[in-house]
Amino acid sequence: MTDTSSYDLVVIGAGPAGEKAAAQAAFFGKRVLIVEMEPKPGGAAVFTGTLPSKTLRETALYLSGYRSRELYGVAVHLDPMATLQHLMSRKKEISEAEADAFRRNFERHHVEYVRGRGRVVDAHDVAITNDSGERRVRAEFILIATGSKPFRPADMDFSDPWIHDSDEILTIDSLPTSMTVLGAGVIGCEYACMFAALGCKITLVDARPEILPFLDLEIVGRLKQAMDRLGIELVQNQRWLGARRAGAGIEATLEDGRVLKAEQLLYTAGRTGCSAELGLEAIGVTIDKRGYLPVDAHFRTNVPHVLAAGDIVGFPALASVSMEQGRVAVCNAFGFAYKTSVAPVMPYGIYTIPEVSSFGETEETCKEKGIDYVIGRALFRDNPRGLIAGDLEGAVKLVVEAGTRKIIGVHVIGERASDLVHIGQVAVTLGAKVDLFIDMVFNYPTLGDSYKYAAYHCLISLSAREADSKRSAPPRPV
Repeated sequence: MTDTSSYDLVVIGAGPAGEKAAAQAAFFGKRVLIVEMEPKPGGAAVFTGTLPSKTLRETALYLSGYRSRELYGVAVHLDPMATLQHLMSRKKEISEAEADAFRRNFERHHVEYVRGRGRVVDAHDVAITNDSGERRVRAEFILIATGSKPFRPADMDFSDPWIHDSDEILTIDSLPTSMTVLGAGVIGCEYACMFAALGCKITLVDARPEILPFLDLEIVGRLKQAMDRLGIELVQNQRWLGARRAGAGIEATLEDGRVLKAEQLLYTAGRTGCSAELGLEAIGVTIDKRGYLPVDAHFRTNVPHVLAAGDIVGFPALASVSMEQGRVAVCNAFGFAYKTSVAPVMPYGIYTIPEVSSFGETEETCKEKGIDYVIGRALFRDNPRGLIAGDLEGAVKLVVEAGTRKIIGVHVIGERASDLVHIGQVAVTLGAKVDLFIDMVFNYPTLGDSYKYAAYHCLISLSAREADSKRSAPPRPV
C-alpha cells in the first residue's frame, strides 16, 4: 500500500550523523522520519567500526598486561585458540546498549524510526522497502547519512577466508599467529597495534613515505617507537602488487620484489561512500568516483534540498564530527539560528597503542605557512601520574605562535590522549595564550598537569626570543 505521508525531513541512515540530524530537526518541531536498512540503528560506529574496535583495544590492553609490563614485569600468555568473539564478549553488550540509546533518543524527540531500505524516487519522494512491502513518503528535505564501507579493490580476493577488510576482521574465528596489514592509515595503525598487543606478529605496509602524515612528525616518531616495542615491523614507501593464498598462509608481493608471508592479511587502504542504489543519480545528485557526495559549507549537495552528512561526504570521517555535521545540516536547511557551522577545532582521536590525539598546527604546517612559532613539550615519564600508571611513552606538545603567544596546536600521545586533548581544545577555542596554563592550578598528580610544564617550556623559548625587550624572563618550572 502506498503511504503519501509528508515529512519536513526524511533521513536515510541511522548512524551518528543521521541520528543527531533527526533529533535536532525534531527538537525544533519538525516532523521527521528516519530510515535504517540494518536491524538496529547505530551504523558502522556502533556495530562494525568505532565501538567494536575500541572494545577489542581495551581487551588487548587488559589481557596482554600491556599497562602493567613496565610496572610489575607481568607476562600474560593468551590461549592461541581463543576466538575474537570470546575475547570481545563485551562488544555485543556495548553495541546493544548504544543502539538502545539511539532508539530512546528517537522516541524522546518523537522521530519516526522505520527499518527498511530508503531510495529517492524523485525530487521529494522517498520509497521505503521492507518485509511489509513498499511505502512512499514525501519530504521537504532529504538527508543522506548512509556512511562508508571498506574499499575492496578488484584484485584482492576477499572471498578467501584469510583475507579481510576492516569490517569483517572482528568476525574471524581465531587469533592468527601472524598478519600482514596493507595500509597504515588510522584504521590500519589501530588494528596493527591491537593484534600485536594480543601476541600476533604484525607487518604493517604503507605506500607513502610516512604514516599518518597529517600528524606532527615528532608524534609520529614516538608512535613508531611504541609500535617497534610492540614488535610491529613497519614497511614504508612500498606499494603492494597483490596478495594470494600460498599453502597455509597469504603472500603479499611488494613493488621492490619482496614477498611478505603471514597466516592472514588485513586490507585497510581506504573506504568508499555508501551511495549506490539510493536513486541519487536519477535526480541529478553528484557522486564522486569513490562514492562520496560533495557538499557545500551548509552540507547541501548540488541539489539544494538533498543534504548529506557524516562519512558519506568523506573527510574527516570521524563519528564526533559526523554528529555535528548532521546537526548543522538541518539547522541551515530550516533556518534555525542555533548551529550554523561545524567548529573549526576538531581533534583526531587515533586509538593506537598508545593513543594519539591532535588538532591544529604542527611544526611542519607552521614551516609551510611561514608561521613564527615555538613549541613546548612535557613527557609523561617526568610526570608523577605517568610514573604511577606506567605510562612512560606519553607526551603533551604545544605549538604556540611566537608573536601573539596564542596556542595554535596541541598534540598528545599516551593512554587517554583522546580525553586529555580536550583541555587544549578548550583553550584554543577560546583564543587563549599559553600563559593560561601557567596560571591554572591542576590537580596533583595528574597527566593534565603536563600542560603547565609544556607551557613553561614554551615560555622559556619565548623568553630567549624576547631577551632584548623590557619584559622580564618567565619563571622556570619548579
